[in-house]
Amino acid sequence: MSLVPGMASLLLFRTLSVLFVFFPVWCKQEETSFVQRAGTIFAGRQYNSTLVVSNGGDFGSWTWPEMCPEGFYAIGFSLRVEENQVGMDDTALNGIRLFCSRPTDRSILYTVESHTGLFGEWTQTLWCPSGTLKSFQLRVEAPQGLFGDDTSANNIRFRCSSNPVIEGMGWTWGEYGNWSEECKGEGICGIETKQEPYQAGLDDTSLNDVRFFCCA
Repeated sequence: MSLVPGMASLLLFRTLSVLFVFFPVWCKQEETSFVQRAGTIFAGRQYNSTLVVSNGGDFGSWTWPEMCPEGFYAIGFSLRVEENQVGMDDTALNGIRLFCSRPTDRSILYTVESHTGLFGEWTQTLWCPSGTLKSFQLRVEAPQGLFGDDTSANNIRFRCSSNPVIEGMGWTWGEYGNWSEECKGEGICGIETKQEPYQAGLDDTSLNDVRFFCCA
């Protein structure tokens, strides 16, 4: 069947429209980094220092470390945060997930997070514009007493080696303490969290404290 000129032009226009719509998606897919969960696979990696703060919460116990692969360092992070429960039991910050890459190549990423609480959703990932995460500051709510609702850790800030400070999307209860020391090596390469176990209907706090490991 032959096409009249007007119909042929219409089909060409529709074909080009489809290409223009999907071309940006293809470009984005080509630029997207490959992300893989590292877990405890690289837990034996050697580190040269540990970053801590003095204002961590009192509840729970230290769990287990998770390390970036050799040659990879943390360049960004996401938080697991429970939304405001409006008069019910709040836990605020439940987890911290680090994204690790090679210093000059972000095409392959590994994630590490240690133990994570049960509540909330993961926030948008925040990135150092360049360089690695080098130090941190933790926002913690003080104990609220016998009949109060404890939340402990609420939010975190990181300083990048390129100097910007990046604040997570946590809650505003409590105060920020002092900054940790700064990594003397390339940057942060691992994490270990202090978590309170699930309290089965009593007052939960989930994440209370965190420490990070630095690699040369």
